[in-house]
Amino acid sequence: MDIRLVSNKQEKDDAFHVRRVVFVEEQNVPEELEIDEDDQKAIHLVGYEENKPVAAARLRFVDGYGKLERICVMKDYRGNSFGKQMILFMEEIIKEHDRDQAKLNAQTHAEDFYQSLHYVTVSDEFMDAGIPHVTMIKKLK
Repeated sequence: MDIRLVSNKQEKDDAFHVRRVVFVEEQNVPEELEIDEDDQKAIHLVGYEENKPVAAARLRFVDGYGKLERICVMKDYRGNSFGKQMILFMEEIIKEHDRDQAKLNAQTHAEDFYQSLHYVTVSDEFMDAGIPHVTMIKKLK
């Protein structure tokens, strides 16, 4: 998969398309919750497979953490380690910004996946957009 930092309107549109399909259409997250004010200040990423957008994520720097958000892979492309590739790519960006911890709010069904990448659950379960989540962190250095 070719992962790109979004640098133009087409790449941003592609990233938002993947997010819309996965979160709004597939998981029934209201679009006004999916696309929010944090998108203005986030670093956006989009993953392409054969020039087709198949994965997306955003990264923000909050309270000393690199905060991984909106990580998603189109249904037909899951099981190819694309989510893992996106996360590792974002972790490198976090380190480049001299931060040593990553944080994310994981849907509980994906908690084992994040644990396999050495994220540790640090919260009780909570609801976000009607979906159960937990907060997880990882020390990068």
